[in-house]
Amino acid sequence: MMKLNRRAMIALAAAATAAMTPALAQETTTAETPAAAGPGDFSLGSPDAKVKMVEYASFTCPHCAHFHDTVFGQLKKDYIDTGKVHFTLREVYFDRYGLWAALIARCGGEMKYFGIQDMLFAKQAEWAGSDDPAQVVANLKTLGRSAGLEDAAMDACLNDTANAEALIKQFQTNFEADGVEGTPTLFVNGTKYSNMAYEDLKPILDAELAK
Repeated sequence: MMKLNRRAMIALAAAATAAMTPALAQETTTAETPAAAGPGDFSLGSPDAKVKMVEYASFTCPHCAHFHDTVFGQLKKDYIDTGKVHFTLREVYFDRYGLWAALIARCGGEMKYFGIQDMLFAKQAEWAGSDDPAQVVANLKTLGRSAGLEDAAMDACLNDTANAEALIKQFQTNFEADGVEGTPTLFVNGTKYSNMAYEDLKPILDAELAK
């Protein structure tokens, strides 16, 4: 689990938006190039599901990538797609790369969000592996194109500083309110759990479904 240092996290998140402009192409949002989806969480599954599950995750967290590689697919197949679990992803921003990744994921709206987040976790080492911010942006845009996003739309999303600041504020409010200390952190019907394997998560979900 990647641990959160609240003071350092807030400073890093603030620095993320301050550092955005030099690294990114300068595009102005227009009616033809909509900005990224604003604050709010994206969810999968039936809103009427008996079990509500929330995951706090960062797109640059290796433990989160491992969770999505080894747990999320089975969770989706067995519980989310069957209407048993309503799953919500809450983004955590350890650094500007994670924030930029979130802006790309949100750029396609609700219909593309989870498909892009799958790619972000699966290819984390590839797109986030450079020390050059401009190269990371280029990597993210390559990933976005593979999901059907247009360059102009991605430029607008990445340069929407007001949206990025709103996302950071939402993130700070959520992780402080929920007492999150690291990623991934899971909540199942309001009870907090640390990162775990699928065989450990399954009985927790089954117990909630049996109530």
